[in-house]
Amino acid sequence: MLETVRGPRQLIVGEGVAQNIPRVVAESGSRVLIVTDQVLLGQPGVAAIVAAVREKVTVVEVFSDATPDVPLSDVAVAVSAAAEVDADVILAIGGGTVIDLAKIVGVIRRHGGTPRDYYGESKVPGPTIPLVAVPTTSGTGSELTPVSVLTDPDRELKVGVSSVHIVPDFAIVDPELTYTCPATVTAHSGIDAFCHAVESYTARPRAHGPRDPVEQVFLGRNPITDHYALRAAERIARSLRRAVTDGGDTDARADMSYGSMLAGLAFSHAGNAAPHALQYPIGAATHTPHGLGVGLLLPYALDAARDAIGDRLAILARVCGLDVTDASDAEAADTFLSWLDGLLADIGIPRTLADIGVARADLPRFAEMASGVTRLIQNHPGPTDTASLTAILEAAWTGDRTRHALTPSRDRDRPFT
Repeated sequence: MLETVRGPRQLIVGEGVAQNIPRVVAESGSRVLIVTDQVLLGQPGVAAIVAAVREKVTVVEVFSDATPDVPLSDVAVAVSAAAEVDADVILAIGGGTVIDLAKIVGVIRRHGGTPRDYYGESKVPGPTIPLVAVPTTSGTGSELTPVSVLTDPDRELKVGVSSVHIVPDFAIVDPELTYTCPATVTAHSGIDAFCHAVESYTARPRAHGPRDPVEQVFLGRNPITDHYALRAAERIARSLRRAVTDGGDTDARADMSYGSMLAGLAFSHAGNAAPHALQYPIGAATHTPHGLGVGLLLPYALDAARDAIGDRLAILARVCGLDVTDASDAEAADTFLSWLDGLLADIGIPRTLADIGVARADLPRFAEMASGVTRLIQNHPGPTDTASLTAILEAAWTGDRTRHALTPSRDRDRPFT
């Protein structure tokens, strides 16, 4: 047996824990680069954190021009800002874009080169400078994970830098920092977190045997990640609608922060799957938010893999609070997918790829591109040939899911609950 769960050196979660940020930063270095964006910098809570850090450390430089999807131009400017103050610690305050940007800046700050030198898995040669990650959304899980997703103008899809060495050193998750998150961002980041949980729980299992947990970033699901994924799904299922409808619902915000954190821990080992791989080319082509894309694709990818994961979809139905007491696994799986359709509609996720401007003629090309994202697509529990991936996209374009008869699953291992 070989299992591992990746995460920060210290994870601090709860209302009010943001007060620990200045101390943690000061203990990590004396010259800090703060990475954030203009909108966040104008919010009182974030401005107060920046002011408190200024009082605690010797030198502070603020890079507040982070833009969505981490274009390489942002990386170059942020690296220059870090060099100007000889930064020895980075504080990232924001959503996934901000934290992913901070990760790659830390890599280049320590190891030199350009982002292109680190595309793919395990190209980062060792630890980077300390990173304190503070999420202001509940969804990406970037504060806990070994992945930085970037946009390269010379490529037709987003690219990932994946390495165990880029997991932030500290993650400080304070639900109070999400209270001002707009409803649309809450919806898109929240369904992204739900996808992390579900994709981790249904990821293809890997054969046990000698493996290198440093050289291989995603290792497949295990009983520990199952536990994290199910607890994440439970909290998000009961609170995502409420958080979107009423951003002031503090209980829902707490659930979403906690659920996003658990989902991040789950996929840091188990990995994401087809919805994320397929979203890479689609997101790049349509310039639609990441969470919107993976949320739209999730039910179609799950439905295509029902024969392999029907029993797990049934467990998800129960965890999400659905009434499936006397239902068979096939019936419970069907109930879960129908409930998921309703959840997506309620939070404003489009039903089809046609709705977001995808041309039907492009679907085979997108499937071919996604098939090359090996670190993700290998986790999909169903067939992963280009024709099968194209069929998922066809279903997502038309809005029709072909429900397959569920066959007995050979994967009946029970999760920790």
